[in-house]
Amino acid sequence: MNPRPTTVTEYINAAPKETRAKLREMRSIIRSTAKGATESLKWGMPAYSYKRILVCFAIFKHHIGFFPTPSAVKAFEKDLTNYKTSKATIQFPLEKKLPVALIRKITGFRVMESEVTDEKWRQ
Repeated sequence: MNPRPTTVTEYINAAPKETRAKLREMRSIIRSTAKGATESLKWGMPAYSYKRILVCFAIFKHHIGFFPTPSAVKAFEKDLTNYKTSKATIQFPLEKKLPVALIRKITGFRVMESEVTDEKWRQ
């Protein structure tokens, strides 16, 4: 039995080998967009914070779950019609390329939101 990851690097290295490149890509996109954000694990998944939690992501059997808060999912609902979503989650299928520009736009939106609101998770 492996111990629970305590860093994002450990999280990625513990993921199935065939998913690691996408997880590293996701990490890179978020880090380059949210410069200065703190990287940690929240709820057992990679999380990026700047004044508050900006976004999180996690690996699942058939997709990468991206958690940018309900306000971001709502703000980009027209851009998300090709993806399965819920109130606060977007699913990026593992068999498809990551939508780099969209992830950058959503992450940038969350950075902007963190500058203008005091709420921890904006609804």
